[in-house]
Amino acid sequence: MTGTPVISLFLKDEAETIRFGEDLALALKRGDCLALSGDLGAGKSSLARAFLRAMADDDELEVPSPTFTLVQAYELRIPVAHFDLYRLGDPAELTELGFDEALEDGICLVEWPEVARDELPADRIAVKLEQEGAGRRVTIAAPEKQAARIRRVLAIRAFLDDAGYPRAKRRFLTGDASLRAYEAVYADDEKRRILMDWPLLPEGPPVLDGKPYPKVAHIAENAYPFVAIANVLRQEGFAAPEVYQVDYDRGILLLEDLGTDGVVDAQGEAIAERYRASVACLAHLHKHAIPQDIRVTDSHVHHIPDFDRTAMKMEARLVLDWHLPWKRGGVAASDAERNEYLAIWDSLIDELETAEKNLLLRDFHSPNIIWRESETGIARVGLIDFQDAMIGPTAYDLASIVQDARVTIAPELFQQLMDDYLSLRRAERGFDEARFLKSWAIMSAQRNCKLAGLWVRLMERDGKPSYMKHMPRTLSYLSVALQHETLAPLREWCVRAGIVTTES
Repeated sequence: MTGTPVISLFLKDEAETIRFGEDLALALKRGDCLALSGDLGAGKSSLARAFLRAMADDDELEVPSPTFTLVQAYELRIPVAHFDLYRLGDPAELTELGFDEALEDGICLVEWPEVARDELPADRIAVKLEQEGAGRRVTIAAPEKQAARIRRVLAIRAFLDDAGYPRAKRRFLTGDASLRAYEAVYADDEKRRILMDWPLLPEGPPVLDGKPYPKVAHIAENAYPFVAIANVLRQEGFAAPEVYQVDYDRGILLLEDLGTDGVVDAQGEAIAERYRASVACLAHLHKHAIPQDIRVTDSHVHHIPDFDRTAMKMEARLVLDWHLPWKRGGVAASDAERNEYLAIWDSLIDELETAEKNLLLRDFHSPNIIWRESETGIARVGLIDFQDAMIGPTAYDLASIVQDARVTIAPELFQQLMDDYLSLRRAERGFDEARFLKSWAIMSAQRNCKLAGLWVRLMERDGKPSYMKHMPRTLSYLSVALQHETLAPLREWCVRAGIVTTES
């Protein structure tokens, strides 16, 4: 492994060895080979045990030594095969032990890797432990891709140390469709906090007018928007997480844990009471004029972007660029179809000129709502994942919750939610219900056209076919929106294109 990046750190005691093993569990991914070398008593077994228990999120997990069995398999969130090659007779026997299959399916954790000689993959992560005084010196040699992940988890550990949590236990929580990841952090008080790992990324290729996709679609690229929106929501009495500590340069945030309950049951079905409370919370939000410029630090003011014509059309174009070719077996939309579709959207966006506009959270739906049973009023509805918030038609967020992209909202519940929202807004001076419903239909159509293309893109470009299960629901929601008279031209176009089947 000559020439690979080397990381060196000192572990002063057994507790730090255990924490390092837990940190490695957050860094490794499917296909990684972790090769642990060192003399007897150097700490290989302690490190392996900590790694496996963290991966299992079980501090009491039994981790027997594979010295005699040679390999021990663990079915965890990522499968792990723990190899001890001390008694391996011949390096070629590694194949018979199922090493290649285990590596393809998960992570291989290998003690005494030197016995295998050249049979281990060239891109392995080599970790050497040596006694140094009262502690241990750890030297890590790994290809840059893996080394970067390890440096990242060590940077997060340093962040937690600086935040006053040097002994915090860290556990994988979740990742989302973006490049953000989340950890559960437990300090000495046993209170759970949430760590958002949001690494800064280089700009992608230009997609429109020389700008990359995040800039055109107003996708947040750093932590400032999240902190700004969280602060303003909390000031208005909404249940957004408190930001305890943030490193803007490295993209690391330590947040309040709002809870674990959501708005769907164990079968993934909508819980009506919780959806109704969420809609009431949204109606309350829309009564508040949210400032577009929010001071975050002494040197930074976040300007909430407008949901402008360019962003709306680029999102709506996904149905042209991805859904139609998939629907037609690879045949792209014709120039005439494309031009007509985009012209229709220009007209529909013109109709939004007089729509009610305020803060829209952008993805106000089941994955981003925390149910807080012990609270009352709007505090029962925990709000997360709002960093991409914009100023635009408020009807967009109502469409996103009453037509939840990941949950089938039955027609009866849909109507109840719409009635709840409108009844809460009708008493307001200046609220124009007919105008609002028109903007709701346009925003619903825009969102569902985007999603109909996005599900295909996630499958074909990103290798994530599971999102296609949402397609029938998305097209059903689109059909509902298309019933509004203002959307007649789009409805006719969608019928001719075969996206929806009838004009009713």
